[in-house]
Amino acid sequence: MFLVIKWLVAGVIVKEIAVRSDRKKTVRGFADRELLRRWKEIEDFTTTDPWRVFRILGEFVEGFDALHKIGPAVSFFGSSRANSDSRYYQAAREAAQLMAKAGLVVLTGGGPGVMEAANRGAFEIGGVSVGCNIELPEEQVPNDYQTISLQFRYFFVRKMMFVKYSIAFAIFPGGFGTIDELFEALTLVQTGKIEHFPVVLFGKEYWQKMLDWINTSMLAECCILPQDTGLFTVTDSPAEMAQIIIENSRKHGYI
Repeated sequence: MFLVIKWLVAGVIVKEIAVRSDRKKTVRGFADRELLRRWKEIEDFTTTDPWRVFRILGEFVEGFDALHKIGPAVSFFGSSRANSDSRYYQAAREAAQLMAKAGLVVLTGGGPGVMEAANRGAFEIGGVSVGCNIELPEEQVPNDYQTISLQFRYFFVRKMMFVKYSIAFAIFPGGFGTIDELFEALTLVQTGKIEHFPVVLFGKEYWQKMLDWINTSMLAECCILPQDTGLFTVTDSPAEMAQIIIENSRKHGYI
């Protein structure tokens, strides 16, 4: 089945190249934009959404094929701009080392900053260190600390891999992408779409204003229930973060 899908995807890609040869080349990293774009003119059928489905399907199959045997994983999220001297970088590296020593796989977006730190922590002690890299307009260079490295064109396919193969989320200070992953996980847990698993945030000072807003706006306006504020934990200790996740993993028989 996998080979059939790969053959179909390869055929579609070749067809797309042939049909689009007289049109401006799609900029690298804009696959999502192309997918979500509403064209003003009707295009050739083989370059539109029904055929693009094969490429998306191919990414799902490649991701599932590569990750279904890696074991229980913890997804790390945080700023790609954190340098190696940052306390967030050092904390992510330490937490990842502790989790990898306990037998957990470290799963990240494969880029620099906090992602590199987590991959590095697992890699340095001989653990499984996975990077789900993404094509971006400003090309993301995969970090050097990955034992398994995957490449994705579509954000939503990549996001599925994080949710499907994780038994916990470790969230470090970051930007829009980090917030996106955080609230998506909380929504899926809140609505029962996934089994509850630890969502642990590092850096109390960094997250405090967001926590205040959740309590004084979301909760106060009855947009969430009181128990929803217990869907995550906040800590300033890499060891405590690792302990919460490791103990939950043992409790549920993952390690």
